[in-house]
Amino acid sequence: MKNKNTSSRRKFLDKGLKLGIVTAIGGIGLSKIVSKLNAKTENSSHDKMELMTTDGTLIQVDSTEVIAIDHPSEHNEKYNVREGFPNRKFVMVVDLAKCKNALSCQSACNKHHFITGDNAWLKVYKMQESKDTAPYWMPTTCQHCDQPACVTVCPVDATFKRRDGLVLIDNTRCIGCRFCMAACPYSTRVFNWSEPDQGEISLSMDMEQHGHSSSSPIHAGVPSIKGTVDKCDFCPHSVDKGELPHCVTACPNGVFYFGDKYEDTVTNGDETVRLSQLLEDKSGYRLMEGLGTEPSVYYLPPVDRLVDFEDGLKDFNEFESVEKPE
Repeated sequence: MKNKNTSSRRKFLDKGLKLGIVTAIGGIGLSKIVSKLNAKTENSSHDKMELMTTDGTLIQVDSTEVIAIDHPSEHNEKYNVREGFPNRKFVMVVDLAKCKNALSCQSACNKHHFITGDNAWLKVYKMQESKDTAPYWMPTTCQHCDQPACVTVCPVDATFKRRDGLVLIDNTRCIGCRFCMAACPYSTRVFNWSEPDQGEISLSMDMEQHGHSSSSPIHAGVPSIKGTVDKCDFCPHSVDKGELPHCVTACPNGVFYFGDKYEDTVTNGDETVRLSQLLEDKSGYRLMEGLGTEPSVYYLPPVDRLVDFEDGLKDFNEFESVEKPE
């Protein structure tokens, strides 16, 4: 009997599911349908089909009694800024060997997010382990952790993690407690101590809230509000349109790669490479791995540099001013 059932199961799988029974139907409803189909099958001369019930039993039914039902795809869900994209995992790779402190990334980020002065979301630091070791430039931004401490400590759910890996801030919910700033081990968040001088902002991230009783829109990242926290958001307004973050496109040296970890593909705009192969070939690593935060930003060590290190290649003050929107 066991061999017979195994043979029938394999035969059924080999046929493929041309038409099927919706598994979401409850057990009682399904048993009624199966009984009805079996009763009609006894006196029917039509072609028979083998179908599997929810408990794994194979049955034969008249093919004319089987109705195809379309299943709504998860990919058809309405995009929501708080939920993000299903089946996506956005990551960034920073090649330290290519960075020469041009600060074009910071300038572009400031301009497109209307950020001024010390509140820059992306900063480039001069790094040197000791006086005897070689210095290098290191761009730092929000790590968009898979296990973000900032989300855990936020008392009002203002900081949240999307299913595509982006960690964002709902400025309308933020109460300025700065617990998230204290919890972040990477010190990448900034606080709006004064009223942000952003002019009229046309960039909008207003979306309906899912799972919340409030019907007010979500403002993720923009506009900045006095008394709230800001940080890098991986440019979800660009990602939503299938475009790269502004820091990636603005960098003249291809320092930043952005892509989907599930697709194992990242690009800096000029070249597209396999993420896993890039990290393996260039000894990629993540910051403070031992903390268990699982960052979505990877770094490639500053070896085989394309250019010599130049201290003060660009004057930081040159990029402090940001064009205000008209």
